[in-house]
Amino acid sequence: MNMIGTQLPTDKWVIATWDEFIQMTENPAYQKAKCYYHNEYIRIETMPIGPNHSRDNATILFAINLFCTIKGLAFNSLDNCSYRMVGIRECQPDISYYIGERANLAPKGTAITNLDSTPPPDLVIEIADSTLADDIGQKRLLYEEIQVAEYWVVDVQKAEIIAFAIIDNNGSQRIKESLVLSGLNIAILESALSRSRTEDQAQVGSWLLQRFSELTKHKEINN
Repeated sequence: MNMIGTQLPTDKWVIATWDEFIQMTENPAYQKAKCYYHNEYIRIETMPIGPNHSRDNATILFAINLFCTIKGLAFNSLDNCSYRMVGIRECQPDISYYIGERANLAPKGTAITNLDSTPPPDLVIEIADSTLADDIGQKRLLYEEIQVAEYWVVDVQKAEIIAFAIIDNNGSQRIKESLVLSGLNIAILESALSRSRTEDQAQVGSWLLQRFSELTKHKEINN
């Protein structure tokens, strides 16, 4: 064992081998933790999750699912699914999506998803309360290398979404409208997050239903 020994510093990136990473993920003390591995660094997240973090997670899931359902767009969403490229990298985003023609590529079963045999998701989302700097920094680089199509970071403190489209050569660029969810403006989701601070989820859902229905009618008129 190297500097990690038997006591792993949590909620920060620490130098580690892949074998040490696997050893720590199999440790019962970290069974409920989120695990990341990138460029020979390990990060085990054990921080408690507050109400706003949980509410934003639920709101984003509901909003995207509703949008896809109204548009008749096939999708499969996964909550806290782990993705692994053995010996190289691992991640566990809060939310991930396989969309459209790729919906049936979403992993099934109880094992950690192997990215050597399963394509990466189209969209991954991290809900960031106290981890914002890391989510838009090191984790963004990780998701660029995994080659997801889009990566979103929800800033719980500001009820804002920092959305990136992943481009060739391990790069990314900011976007205001989703490319994998055509017609979905990020600002609508941010408004839903803000509303969730003062309205119950039924009220937020009714507002989203109206907005998404308006988008569909507008498209039909233009066609």
